[in-house]
Amino acid sequence: MTVFAFYLFAISAIAGGLFTVISRQPVHSVLWLILSFLSSAGLFVLLGAEFVAMLLIIVYVGAVAVLFLFVVMMLDVDFAELKAEMARYMPLALLIGLVILMQFVMAFGAWQSAEGAAANLAQPVPVDRHNTEALGVILYDQYFLLFQLAGLILLVAMIGAIVLTLRHRKDIKRQDIIAQMMRDPAQAMELKNVKPGQGL
Repeated sequence: MTVFAFYLFAISAIAGGLFTVISRQPVHSVLWLILSFLSSAGLFVLLGAEFVAMLLIIVYVGAVAVLFLFVVMMLDVDFAELKAEMARYMPLALLIGLVILMQFVMAFGAWQSAEGAAANLAQPVPVDRHNTEALGVILYDQYFLLFQLAGLILLVAMIGAIVLTLRHRKDIKRQDIIAQMMRDPAQAMELKNVKPGQGL
């Protein structure tokens, strides 16, 4: 049953990734991406990493993929124009893909297993704590500085993206909180004595 589940999740993940790329409708691509995420989470469950599987479902399926879906459905993106731009760079992309494929073939052709690797894989790994606890100890104890540096790099990237995309348009009236707080109430309000039967 475990082997059947592994092949089921593996084939679903590969099919989801393939159809994510070749689907013509962007909404269908996002749905295939969700299937690929769910299949990957199933593979993590088979490996005994339930915490990582739940993170994959909650973060990627529950947040990232749904965000993609909302962006694709709400924004009026001209995908025909994007595909036309992509077609211009298709020969270069195929050349780069061929080079990477040749590198993979060369790497796996010269692959040699270390001595005793099969015996180590056959032995059960001794686990003295839960995998969630072990993951927390690794992240927040052994690799604490690297984890914090990764967070700082992501923070700098987010601030850079905001600064690069932030543009102040002069033709848009914006709220000035300081001017509102410092205004004189005597000058901000004017009383009009309207006579009966007359308008302003």
